[in-house]
Amino acid sequence: MTRPSKLTTAGWIALARAYGAVLTGVEQALSQKGLPPLIWYDVLLELERAGDAGLRQNDLEKALLLKQYNVSRLVDRIEAKGHLTRRPHPEDGRARRLSITPSGKDLLRTMWKVYGPELQAAIGDKLTDADSAALVNLLRKIRE
Repeated sequence: MTRPSKLTTAGWIALARAYGAVLTGVEQALSQKGLPPLIWYDVLLELERAGDAGLRQNDLEKALLLKQYNVSRLVDRIEAKGHLTRRPHPEDGRARRLSITPSGKDLLRTMWKVYGPELQAAIGDKLTDADSAALVNLLRKIRE
């Protein structure tokens, strides 16, 4: 078994801590404004990107930035607030298509007014454009 180098381990720890710090800051800012958790933003963003066609729930699960192991309950909560709808899938009678509602689009915009500045403060104000481009490329290498 090959063990990771000290630098590899240090890189992993730094990445995890940076992610955790940014995520915590965003979640706190949303909460202070009385807004739902960040995962709601991710769900609504994916549904907005899908357009009128909407998404199957399993496609939504694959697209989410933040892992949510119980997407069904999450979708139920967002639907109960009127921010998304479920409708029958035209080709699969067992499946449902999820679509964002106008109030969901409004919530998405409201959340971005908090989320965007938090990202800017946590990342954009600390990295140059060249740093950000390098970070994107490095993280892309890890994903591949």
